[in-house]
Formats: sequence, C-alpha cells, structure tokens
Amino acid sequence: MYGGDEVNAVVVDLGSFTVKVGYAGEDTPKHVFPSALGSIDSPPNGDAMEVDGVGPSGRTFKVGTASLAVPQDGLEVISPFSEAGVLEDWDALEALYNHAFKDQLRLDLKEHPLMLGEPSNTPRPVREKQVELLFERYDTPAVFLAKNAVLSAFSTGRQTALVVDAGHAQTMVAAVHDGYVLQKSVIRSPLGGALLTRCLMHSVQSGGTRIHPRFDFQRVETVPGQFEVKYEARKYRGPDGELHAVTATDSYRRHTVLSIAQDLKDAVCRVSDGPFDPEENANIPQVTYELPDGQEIQVGADRFAVPEALFNPGLLARYGAEGAPDDAAPAPAPLQAAVNECVARCDVDARRELYANALLTGGTAGFASLRERLEREVTEAAPALARVKLVSPSNPVERRYSVWIGGSVLASLGSFQQMWMSKAEYAEYGPGLIHKKAP
Repeated sequence: MYGGDEVNAVVVDLGSFTVKVGYAGEDTPKHVFPSALGSIDSPPNGDAMEVDGVGPSGRTFKVGTASLAVPQDGLEVISPFSEAGVLEDWDALEALYNHAFKDQLRLDLKEHPLMLGEPSNTPRPVREKQVELLFERYDTPAVFLAKNAVLSAFSTGRQTALVVDAGHAQTMVAAVHDGYVLQKSVIRSPLGGALLTRCLMHSVQSGGTRIHPRFDFQRVETVPGQFEVKYEARKYRGPDGELHAVTATDSYRRHTVLSIAQDLKDAVCRVSDGPFDPEENANIPQVTYELPDGQEIQVGADRFAVPEALFNPGLLARYGAEGAPDDAAPAPAPLQAAVNECVARCDVDARRELYANALLTGGTAGFASLRERLEREVTEAAPALARVKLVSPSNPVERRYSVWIGGSVLASLGSFQQMWMSKAEYAEYGPGLIHKKAP
C-alpha cells in the first residue's frame, strides 16, 4: 500500500496540447510544457548539435518551449499522438517523460508512484504498453491510470457527471457514474481547438495576409527609438559559436504560424449568444489585432463564425482548412448532439442525474459565452422533462487543468491507496492487470 502524501505521488496529465506534471496534494501542476516536440534524425557519428535526448530510434528530441523556440536545420515538429488522439510514437512519449521527470521535476521515478490521466477511449493495448513502459523503463513502484472524465469530475467534487472535455485535438463527451466512466457512452469529436485554429489561420491567409513566424523577420533600429521590420531569416548561433542561416522545415514553420494563429483566436474569438450566420452578419464591427511583425489585421464575422462551428460543423467547409471535412466527407455531429447522444446511450434511470450534473472543461472551454450557449442548445435538443444544468469552473486554471487537479485530489486520498497497481503485482500478473485495478 502506498500513501500519496507520504511518498509524494507524481501526477501527469498527458494532453494533446500540453503536458501537466506535479505532485499529488498540490492545487496546480508544477510544470506545464507543450506536447509537441522537435525531432531531428541524428547524424551517423552522433555529434554536430546540442541535444535534449536521443531516443532508441536514433532521433534527437527537443522538448519544451525554449527548445522549440529556435529553428534548426532538419528540425521536424511531431506529436506522440495519432490524428485520432491515440498514442502511437512511443519514443516521442519517452522523450516527454524524460523531460518531465528529469529536467522539470528533477526526480527518480523509482521513489514515486505515478497517477496518469488518459482519454476515456484509450485502447486496451495502449494502456498495457503504458504500464509496461512506466514499470520497465522508469521503475516506478506503483501506477494508476485514471480516465480523464473521472478526474475532471473529481476536481469539482462530483462522482457522477456528464463531462464535456473540449480539448485541443478533440472533444470527448463521457458519462461518469459513481466514479466510473460508462464506456458505452463515450463519444469522440474532432471538433477541438486545433481545428478551429486552422480555420482562423486559413481565413486570415486567404484574405491576403501572410502570417510570418518570428524567425522570418527582425526589427532593426533605423534611428534611436524607431524600428523597421526586415523580412529576412534570422541567423542563429550554432555549436561552433558562429552565426548561421537556418532553413526551417515545413512542419516547424507550420507549428510556429499556428502558435500565432492560436494567440489570435484566444484574443478575438467568442461564442455568439444564439445561432450565428456569417453571411447575414458580414458587416459586424471588426476588431484590430497586431501580429508579431507589426501587421495589423481586422477580424469581423470570423470572430463568431469560427467557434460557431462547434454548434454548426457545416461552417467548417467555409474555411477549407486542413482537417475540415470536404464535400465528400460528412461533417462531424454538432457538440450539442454529441452531448445528448452520450446521455441517450446510458440507462434511463441515470439520465436525469447526468443532465443535472453536466460539466464543461478543457482548454477550448474558455471561449466567452460557450457554457451558456451549450446549455441552451443541449436543453433545446434534450427530452422534454430533462433539466439541464451545465457548469464550468470560472477559474481558467481549474477549467484548463481539471484532469490534473482531479488526479492530485484522488492520489492524495487515504481511501485510494489500496487502488495502486504495484510493481510486484505487475511482475506477477503482467500489464493486463491494469484493466482490473483501474477499469
């Protein structure tokens, strides 16, 4: 038996946008860094550049915001997740873990049980491989894999909840009853923050504005106090101490441009109080936004039309962004339809309690007016006798980090300590035991 307080259990939320790590019993994660990471095919002689870590595949990985801030020749930006949000690049995952445990927390995991949040639809083979990696590679004394929806519910003191986790790569809707996810209820939607960011980027660029990443220009002081932007590639100091021009890869350039588009989206977009038609509102007042190179752009109807795609995915075709459905592919279901379908998959006796305990969390849940609009849309489509009450933490930290916070609460409870899967149990029964210890 392991006590979360006594042995300082580590809590990890491995999200599609950021990794959150810290200690059980604390209010917020100690460190947050991007889930995207840089990958360079290592040269045969193994030298030539400063590295964050070389994985078993021979690739050099660059992890963390600072490491990704500087372009390098051949630096590709990758994710450990597939387009469906499932872990597939285990070398990349190991690089993220190394950064979390060794560089950020500066600990040896063999002295700390690990609580890991995971998507509610994680396949069994992936769960088993995760357990195997943590025991074999990091020698942790105990592991527990908890469903994200359960941890989000626990973060608000609920054991039963209808959890709408609006994340970066996807939105997951899941029913939690008495502390367990009802697996038949889980619905995954590609309607996430990343898709909306791509839509807004496409809109800006199709309007004739080029979004320049920060390595594409430099500000030059022409006279004291006055600067001029010159569009020429910055030079970066290499291992030899000399300045060199760097040719950024397409994936690195795209990553940095999308980061700017995300900042734009977070600054100007909001959800309309009711259904929004961009054609009927083409003359809506515009807002001004300054890009990093000093360009000023005007954003009008797209401020509302982009997040409106959550409720009317047919609008995605307006943008033609990568990942948006084309004419041959059906649009994903609206968010309100996914919520009602999730409840409809549950037993009749549980539906009223789920509707009354709906919870909106995740990084994309931060749009102004999203909670109120989603509650109205779900109510309109729900059965007549349903009483929908949708809550969302008003504190953006609690909303964005609800999975991690729930893991911190759970791993520090005295009543939880018998739930850990120990290394001795792993050695005796194998990784498949995790499905019984943490269903």
